[in-house]
Amino acid sequence: MKTVDGVNIMTMKEFSKEYNYIRAKSKVDKLKRLYLHIAAYLIINTIISIAKVWRNIHNGESFNEAVMDYGTFALWILWGIAVAIHLFSVFGLDYILGKDWEAKRLKKYMDEDNSFKS
Repeated sequence: MKTVDGVNIMTMKEFSKEYNYIRAKSKVDKLKRLYLHIAAYLIINTIISIAKVWRNIHNGESFNEAVMDYGTFALWILWGIAVAIHLFSVFGLDYILGKDWEAKRLKKYMDEDNSFKS
């Protein structure tokens, strides 16, 4: 880093490295939060489901009735939707369509435009 009149000045190369580091750190942080969310989803839902099944069996229900209780599945489904939304927010369209889908589309449309001009 260069100093001019007591002010630190970053070169473009240094700025680019810093920018890339910040972007990578942000992606890693998002991924870390996603993994923690998935772990909490699995652990907490498992504990709650076991407690509900245990309670239902002690209330006279058969094992099948206790396991197939709607309340047990509703929690998994609703929180699962939230996890899916979180997953999509982290990976987005790149995960579904591929990393270079936008570049491929742009090239395709540009080639189509060029073919009409010929």
